[in-house]
Amino acid sequence: MKSIILSLALFLFSAQSFSQEVKTLSLDENPGKGKVSELDWLSGYWLGTGLGGECEEVWLPQKDGQMMGTFRFWNNGKLQFTEFFQLVEVGDSFTLKLKHYGADLSPWEENEEWTEFRLIEVGENKVWLDGLTMERVGDQMSVWVLMRSKNGDHVEKFEYQKGDF
Repeated sequence: MKSIILSLALFLFSAQSFSQEVKTLSLDENPGKGKVSELDWLSGYWLGTGLGGECEEVWLPQKDGQMMGTFRFWNNGKLQFTEFFQLVEVGDSFTLKLKHYGADLSPWEENEEWTEFRLIEVGENKVWLDGLTMERVGDQMSVWVLMRSKNGDHVEKFEYQKGDF
């Protein structure tokens, strides 16, 4: 499981879309333009499924051009890993930066290393990042992530329902 998740750091570097749900940028392409405040719809507690298990995300409201959040994944009742993430404005764009941690809080990435998803485009209640798309419809949110593994590339879908703490 760890190798699949770590593969998030490896993206298809082409200007073509991988699928309808996920778009990618080449290394030499400039990111799209947008402000983190355009993603206020993301704030809150989200509970759902993905990767064959149960997931939850918490997104704090944006402040000073940033949004922070956390994710946790468990399978068969056991915590598998967690993430800490942050949407950060960079000039007239923004990037999603995240780090993975094992169930024992051991980091997967090196200290100065982040998994990053650069902005491609912002729509109404939808955002396309390089290799990751999030869309909210009512109290439901879908997230598609481009994953690479030895067995080939695929898009993993996470389905969430807005929840209460």
